[in-house]
Amino acid sequence: MNQYVEQILQNPLASLAIVGNLVIIESLLSVDNAAVLATMVGDLPKDQRNKALRYGIFGAYIFRGLCILFASFLIKFWFLKPLGGLYLLYLVYDHFKARAAAEEEEVIDKQKSWLYRNTLGLFGKFWATVALIELMDLAFSIDNVFAVVAFTDNLILICVGVFIGILAMRLVAQAFVLLMGKYPFLETAAFVVIGLLGLKLMLSLVAHFLPGHPVSVALESEAADVGLTVLTVATFAVPWATSLLFNVPQRAGGN
Repeated sequence: MNQYVEQILQNPLASLAIVGNLVIIESLLSVDNAAVLATMVGDLPKDQRNKALRYGIFGAYIFRGLCILFASFLIKFWFLKPLGGLYLLYLVYDHFKARAAAEEEEVIDKQKSWLYRNTLGLFGKFWATVALIELMDLAFSIDNVFAVVAFTDNLILICVGVFIGILAMRLVAQAFVLLMGKYPFLETAAFVVIGLLGLKLMLSLVAHFLPGHPVSVALESEAADVGLTVLTVATFAVPWATSLLFNVPQRAGGN
């Protein structure tokens, strides 16, 4: 553990940049997660929806805690970074492919879930929904922890990123969904950022196979991490600012 603390103290700006990128990754991945969970509780009475999600957050903490234990083993495998990069690039490809095609509204049929069907008869609709939320929390935990582990091998930063993911799924994602409703172009910006992060992870292959090469040194430098954070922030900030000032890109309902 001391080596991780020492790594952070020796490279504070790079560590902050990594945490910033983890916040972005977790928040963007959590937008879809939050949308799925919101759909799951949609058929419950209004007074039970937030209650079901509150129960779900306990499961998120437990599952992510377990995933952190496995993360200490996962960070030993160098190939997780390029695999994580491929995963993020696939998300970008899948998003723009679906956008190019005629999109149909996604409907989650809880009756297709074996867990939901078998708990519904025993405990009722509310607890069956909670059980299904817990199952999705487990899937999301594995998904998000994989992305975080692929980005850094510092266990402390991994823990920070994982628990940011819990808050992101419940808080940040909802705010981001509202922003994307008002500024639709932010969705495109979000996937551009995911693509940039995916490319960074793919370039870790250069550092692995050509250690000491000037390109490898540059890619792993503190300046590269800080520069990537600045670029990701600018990807959101620049179009948002021009939209406010000149309505280019257009806001929702803009002229």
